[in-house]
Amino acid sequence: MQTLDEKTEMSSTAIGPKPPVIEIRPLQIGEDGSAFRTLNEEWITRYFVLEQKDNEVLGDPENKILRKGGHVFMVYADGDAVGCVALIPMGDGVYELSKMAVSPQLRGLGIGRRLLEHAVAQAREIGAKSLFLGSSTKLKNAVHLYESIGFRHVPPERLPKMEYARADVFMEMPL
Repeated sequence: MQTLDEKTEMSSTAIGPKPPVIEIRPLQIGEDGSAFRTLNEEWITRYFVLEQKDNEVLGDPENKILRKGGHVFMVYADGDAVGCVALIPMGDGVYELSKMAVSPQLRGLGIGRRLLEHAVAQAREIGAKSLFLGSSTKLKNAVHLYESIGFRHVPPERLPKMEYARADVFMEMPL
């Protein structure tokens, strides 16, 4: 299992650019969360509109996620923040996997998969019983990625209430 501060080198593929060396580490209380906001605003505004819940969480991840027992994991390549994901506690060992983003110029290089696998491993390490998420049919690559690591489609009423109008795909993963 990866440690939180372990540097991870991604293997290159036979075709295409060589993936960068990445580092995944947690956002700590007191650290600047602006990259978390910027990375998420890019994809949300590209496909949707920012909603009230987005603004609340992205504007204050320290109080809306970290101080509530949640986690934000940031991906760095060459010192620049290029990806992120959050685990938001919902009670009884259930966490929402939320606010996952990878810089547009680095998509398709496996960074999202590594980040997602890291988040799932960390959820297991902290004793989470299950993860859930809401996504959108507009985000076909993201939905496929979630499916490929073990998330399964479920009816929305099986999950805690989703506060995003854009969510029309609902998934969970028992841990």
